[in-house]
Amino acid sequence: MSPETTGPGTTGGTGTATVVAAAADSTRVIHNRRSRTEIVARLAQRNGSLVILVVLAGVMAVAFPTFATAGNLSQIAIQASFFAPLALGMTFVIFTGGIDLSVGSVYALGGILAAWGSQYGFAVAVLLPLLGCGLIGLVQGVIIARTAIPAFIVTLAGLLFARGLLLILTNEGSTTYKVEQGSAFLGLSQGRFLGLGWPVWITVVLFVAGVIVVRRTSYGSTLLAIGGQEDAANLMGLPVARSKMIVYTVSGLLAGLAGALTASYTASGVTTLGVGLELTAISAVVLGGTLLTGGAGTVFGSLVGIVLLQVVANLINRLGLTNSNWQAVVNGAVLVVVAVGQVQLSRIQARSRSATGGGAAESD
Repeated sequence: MSPETTGPGTTGGTGTATVVAAAADSTRVIHNRRSRTEIVARLAQRNGSLVILVVLAGVMAVAFPTFATAGNLSQIAIQASFFAPLALGMTFVIFTGGIDLSVGSVYALGGILAAWGSQYGFAVAVLLPLLGCGLIGLVQGVIIARTAIPAFIVTLAGLLFARGLLLILTNEGSTTYKVEQGSAFLGLSQGRFLGLGWPVWITVVLFVAGVIVVRRTSYGSTLLAIGGQEDAANLMGLPVARSKMIVYTVSGLLAGLAGALTASYTASGVTTLGVGLELTAISAVVLGGTLLTGGAGTVFGSLVGIVLLQVVANLINRLGLTNSNWQAVVNGAVLVVVAVGQVQLSRIQARSRSATGGGAAESD
């Protein structure tokens, strides 16, 4: 008897197998479609700012012949390098689900300390803002790590403390500390190597180190775990408190370094600098693809974000909008739009992972 006529159950068995196979194929199609959706959402979240930067730069290069000149691009890079350390420190803070509102005032304080210390030599001008601002960050980190006080409140207090301290040091802003001509400290920002200013090279080194920390060390994984779910990180035995202390200390150190670079560039310590700069740092980090809720993000994206904001500032100047408040308007609008976009993209990825049983998105 041929296989096709072995009995009455054969046709039913074949039909069932066909249905099962069709269902499996349908499941695979749905799985692949959802996987592609998750991948697209993840790429948009992590690399959207880079695409916008490339497109905007291309449009500006066509619209403004002087935009793509070496001098203008070098100036954009220099300006971005003064704020990039703030964005890097803020990136690590936000990885943990925290926030640091003090960086703008700490940055200004770092500039004052550097300018005052320059009269005692290069080493004092550099180390004084690092130590002073790092200490402020450490105190904030200890309070945040050891108490239940939210980072928002602690760093807001740090903002007021740093701003008040710099006003005391400058007699309510009436005293401006100048860096003497010929001081070696001026070379920190005004010197050049291979056609680029030293602040640009310092920024490159800092961000390369930041990427290595996140990708190649347990500390980077710990920060992301804390931001993902702090209670779970504690149960896993991760050094949550110590990691938070370090991350806020580093944020203070980098803010002090940024202030020192600016003081070297301007040859003075200016008390009015840094107002609202914490929002610029946050905007750059969020624009670069790091979630405000923590647990996922990208160091390189924060660098792209800060460069993009500087390109936008360059565009504003070229359009003749000389009022500096336009930059604040743009930063605020960008922060709202990108934050909403991040939430929507995160929901898309979460739904896709839930449906397909996938893992969490990667971070660099």
